[in-house]
Amino acid sequence: MVQSKTILVADDEPRILEAVSMNLEVEGFQVSVASNGSEALKKVAAELPDLVILDVMMPEMDGFETLKAIREISSIPVIMLTVKGEETDRVKGLDLGADDYITKPFSPRELVSRVRAALRRAETPTAAPKTEIRIDDDLTIDFARRRALVRGKEIRLRPTEYRLLYHLVSNAGRVLTHETLLRRVWGYEYRDEDQYLWLYITYLRKKLEEDSKHPKYILGERGIGYRFTEF
Repeated sequence: MVQSKTILVADDEPRILEAVSMNLEVEGFQVSVASNGSEALKKVAAELPDLVILDVMMPEMDGFETLKAIREISSIPVIMLTVKGEETDRVKGLDLGADDYITKPFSPRELVSRVRAALRRAETPTAAPKTEIRIDDDLTIDFARRRALVRGKEIRLRPTEYRLLYHLVSNAGRVLTHETLLRRVWGYEYRDEDQYLWLYITYLRKKLEEDSKHPKYILGERGIGYRFTEF
């Protein structure tokens, strides 16, 4: 049940910690707090929370450094808090392995919605119909182990990359619209967040394609969506 989930909130601003904690506790979550990155890392290891909310701007060890360290030991969902308008921060956070970001100031409703969506994605992995799917001589995808064999090299897939690739491969040859992919992979709340989709398509192409700028597996239909090549 969602009510039993523990959320770790890391921010050096006491008022933010208090506000976020209160909003989450009202919704039935258990909340743990940290005032800096080092403390957050210790609590991730000791308390094994279900999700981390991590502020980008913290002294000494900032949110990016903390996120990078978390990703070395855990695949726990991480939501970054960024300053409104700082697009580079959002892209950098997602690139380092964050699952989502929320821009300050944010509403309690948005916060809770994003937390629930991230927990949903973490809890309900898509079941693949086959363990391994051989695309061609260069690419084999093992959905059960969340990895791919690309030209003889094993490539690990992050949870969101896995979900996105699963939906594309399961509909090979068929164009899936931007909105459809966003709803299926991230959730209904993200149907207009095209940047998420573009970034993760880019990540997958870099991992799977021999030339990511001229892809042969994940093909784009301008202004419509993406399709995986038929095999």
